[in-house]
Amino acid sequence: MAHSVYILMLFFIQILRTTGANTKVPAMIVFGDSSVDTGNNNFIPTIARCNFEPYGRDFPGGIPTGRFCNGRLSTDFLSESFGLKPTIPAYLDPAYSIADFATGVCFASSATGFDNATAGVLQVIPLWKELEFYKEYQRKLRAYLGVGKANKVIGEALYTVSLGTNDFIENYYAIPGGRQSQFTVQEYQDFLLGIAEDFLKKLYNLGARKISVTGIAPMGCLPVERTTDFMNNDYGCNEEHNNVALEFNGKMMSLLSKLNKELPGFRIVFADGYNILLDLIKKPSKFGKYNWLCI
Repeated sequence: MAHSVYILMLFFIQILRTTGANTKVPAMIVFGDSSVDTGNNNFIPTIARCNFEPYGRDFPGGIPTGRFCNGRLSTDFLSESFGLKPTIPAYLDPAYSIADFATGVCFASSATGFDNATAGVLQVIPLWKELEFYKEYQRKLRAYLGVGKANKVIGEALYTVSLGTNDFIENYYAIPGGRQSQFTVQEYQDFLLGIAEDFLKKLYNLGARKISVTGIAPMGCLPVERTTDFMNNDYGCNEEHNNVALEFNGKMMSLLSKLNKELPGFRIVFADGYNILLDLIKKPSKFGKYNWLCI
């Protein structure tokens, strides 16, 4: 999955690079969930961690870093492709300082979502707190580089936002009497999109101009969905939940198109990994012998 998402995201990043006069990416700034968390959950009191073996077996040195993956994540590969560091450090890791974060930083937290209630399920970092960490990072960056240079990095950096799946599989569909009692699934999608719009506008007001937003994966095919769907004896994909992901992704694309038109200088693209990931899940042999999923 990491390799496939990497290929897909590179395609969209090329769009971002060719739509601007300046193609340099001085830093990568990451928000999201386990798809992009490089280890922040190691430093908070939660069970949503993977800083233990066999995780990390393909990471340099075989170290379990907290990435929900055997090795590096798609954002790590992208960072390296821009001539930056081969791995993006987690903001809460005390081993790193602003000197390390100046060219890339990750605020993501595994098991989080757009909805604050989703973060509360496993006591992880909510999206609003990721944004607060980013504001703190900006202050540190300006103190380290100077205001002018820091603002240039902030404006030319590539931002990636990857979350939303947990809002459905850990929250909406998992908690009786929770969000499902308050919203229909379509209403909940719109609720999440409202949070996403507010978050993206806040990033814009803080200086972000180039953003890639990753859509929801075919969540009905994730292991947690297939193994807990007791009505499905063959452990196949939950197509109802996959259709919800497709519907949400369509609404997200419409939202991003609207923001591109409304906000001057904003270049935001939708990295739709749904179909390529579904293909990998259902036809793994097409992708070679080794294609582990990073969840």
